[in-house]
Amino acid sequence: MARAAAQLKDRLDSKEFAELLNLSLGDGGTFEGTVVKGKVVGFTPDSVLVDVGLKSEGRIPLKEFSMVGQMPDIKTGDSVEVYVERLEDKNGEAVLSREKARREESWIELEKAHEKGERVTGVIFSKVKGGFIVDLNGAVAFLPGSQVDIRPIRDVSPLIGVAQPFQILKMDKSRGNIVVSRRAILEESREEARSELMSNMQEGKVLQGVVKNITDYGAFIDLGGVDGLLHVTDISWKRINHPSEVLQVGQALDVMVIRYNDENGRVSLGMKQLQDDPWQGVEAKYPVGVKLTGRVSNIADYGAFVELEDGIEGLVHVSEMSWTKKNVHPGKIVSTSQEVEVVVLDIDMQKRRISLGIKQCQDNPWRAYAASHKVGDAIEGEIRNITEFGMFVALGEEIDGMVHLSDISWEDQSEAAFENYKKGDKVKAKILEMDPDKERVALGIKQLSDDPYKGAMTGITKGSVVTGTIVAVEDGGLKVSINDMLQGYIKKADLSRERSEQRPDRFAVGEKVDAKVIKTDGKSKEVGLSIKQYEIDQDKAAMAEYGSTESGASLGDILGAALEKASSEDKKK
Repeated sequence: MARAAAQLKDRLDSKEFAELLNLSLGDGGTFEGTVVKGKVVGFTPDSVLVDVGLKSEGRIPLKEFSMVGQMPDIKTGDSVEVYVERLEDKNGEAVLSREKARREESWIELEKAHEKGERVTGVIFSKVKGGFIVDLNGAVAFLPGSQVDIRPIRDVSPLIGVAQPFQILKMDKSRGNIVVSRRAILEESREEARSELMSNMQEGKVLQGVVKNITDYGAFIDLGGVDGLLHVTDISWKRINHPSEVLQVGQALDVMVIRYNDENGRVSLGMKQLQDDPWQGVEAKYPVGVKLTGRVSNIADYGAFVELEDGIEGLVHVSEMSWTKKNVHPGKIVSTSQEVEVVVLDIDMQKRRISLGIKQCQDNPWRAYAASHKVGDAIEGEIRNITEFGMFVALGEEIDGMVHLSDISWEDQSEAAFENYKKGDKVKAKILEMDPDKERVALGIKQLSDDPYKGAMTGITKGSVVTGTIVAVEDGGLKVSINDMLQGYIKKADLSRERSEQRPDRFAVGEKVDAKVIKTDGKSKEVGLSIKQYEIDQDKAAMAEYGSTESGASLGDILGAALEKASSEDKKK
């Protein structure tokens, strides 16, 4: 065609040729900057030769005749539309572009689709800062990273090179800018799916979902427009410390709707509900007292969980782990994944709890000791520990007995009684009590000798009256010697009936006082006394013997009569 045009030009003068050329171009007056039809006349290894009626063909890169990810489908003789950039270059060849022609065509179609709000088809073919480049059948558009999907996705490689729908958000032909969104398409489809899903939502229904997010307490599952919560306790019948142990973001899975709130749209999901409940028949399978072997699945401060089978765990409380190791963290007795022998202690089917014991699989050293000893036996052992309330004495390699502070000395009941003892000392003691069930043996050191206070409390009972000698005057009351072995104490408030007379400084050391016993403690040999109560009792006795104030006699008259009677009786004697 180019040769024909040249021959035509040779036969016509320049004016005639110009007129014909203008006629073929219409009002534009030039090929440059327009889209024209051409014919494929040949190929080179990397380009296509196209004749558009000029004096020479134009070369167009072969890649411009194919969509991204596809092979070019073109052959000699095909008619194609191309964009004329220049009539000729330095080599005298027309500069043509198939890509720009397609872009011009696409812009027209894309503008129509944008005006109507219709979807367009494109292919993501390149990643750039902040997003991706999309080929819209020749026109290049920008896809922001935030518009790729409804939620952030780590790997976008499956989306590249695949034809898919987009929504045009913005177009500016003067700048050649097009912004598209894939997310808008997904949200529209998602809303349609959500409406359909919500209308058919019901408890017990099994749905397919994708793990959207994982938290400490569970995972959020995308059901296709609706998110549901899969709580960690509903993932599996067996113990799961964290959902990430069995789930990962993007994982597809089947779940059951176990609760659905139509008002707020909240959906609770479960995976374990799709499996058989392993707790069915557990009570018959694991009766109380049966001995089993299990695997330690988890260790806590309060004990260890032992897996008996998939989905069935029991708790060995720290108190049931050892007969002798007390106040020890469970992790120092057992380790995770360790095979242990246990005994079933209790089953609560309602709470789905099994209580297990490890120490019950071993001999009880407390029972063995009680079987070989009796109360009253004298023993000797090493002091293993001293606390504020007593001393622990070794009874053997595994168990200790305790000497309470009050059983160290007859005379001293204070912590000063510990001054003569230290850890590691050998001491002798007497067995006072043995209780294998409570894992306790009570010992006494003072009981190895006779009680020096024996008989000192004879006649000293609550309600009796004693005469004592003041041995100390304190701000809070008086110390009174009752006999050679006992002392009593009179509190300030018990010094007199009259508040004004409740002053310790009214008394002196060595003075004798009568008081009523209001409290006794045979173990500590403590005696509480009250002058006030003694005076009240004396008044009541006088009132009973000489009459009451209701007869007209005053309390002074009654007391005077009592004194007069006592005086006359003394004279008769």
